[in-house]
Amino acid sequence: MRLYLSSFRLGDCPDELLRLCGNGRRAAIIANGMDAQDAASRAAGVAREVRALGRLGFACTELDLREFFRARPGDLAVALGRSDVVWVRGGNVFVLRYALAASGADAALVRLLAADALVYAGYSAGPCVLAPSLRGLDAVDPPGRVIAAYGGAPVFAGLGVLPYAIVPHVESPEHPATVVLGAVAARYRSEGVSHRTLRDGDVLVVEADQTRVCAGGRASR
Repeated sequence: MRLYLSSFRLGDCPDELLRLCGNGRRAAIIANGMDAQDAASRAAGVAREVRALGRLGFACTELDLREFFRARPGDLAVALGRSDVVWVRGGNVFVLRYALAASGADAALVRLLAADALVYAGYSAGPCVLAPSLRGLDAVDPPGRVIAAYGGAPVFAGLGVLPYAIVPHVESPEHPATVVLGAVAARYRSEGVSHRTLRDGDVLVVEADQTRVCAGGRASR
């Protein structure tokens, strides 16, 4: 399993992403965390990811999970199989989680990661959905946005790829959600919820059974 989990945008360690991908440079961008936003904002968000990854040499294609809500079983797995890395950008974690469930991307990604068939990368909500549960993140992301985006009920179960929660943007004063996410981390500590915090710039790199935090080009276990 190969994961590149950034707190915000590419983070400070893009060379680690390139290393994890080897010679593969096909990137599928999942931006469904933005589905509750207006179309112009969503399109601008996708374009920003295309530019950032393109500067690293990736050939990017958006993989809009909404197109697979009623697709034949297996269609999404085929689409994911054409990519070396899936880049899951931030947004509302509950909107993203619903899209993963409704498209079948959650189960497909779990299988592909277990087979080490691609790299899972992204930031903010993208890493957060890998946790066992999304409980607590409703303090920062309104679950009701799922109803606005899709007319469905929010999903609070995470993908369970990681055995702990990810709390991004902690101690990151330039990010507007840093205070509330610091409170989420404090709540997790008080309740004994296993979690890891990331400052903006930090990247959690998981490779097989090795996990380390890369910050400013420096790695620590």
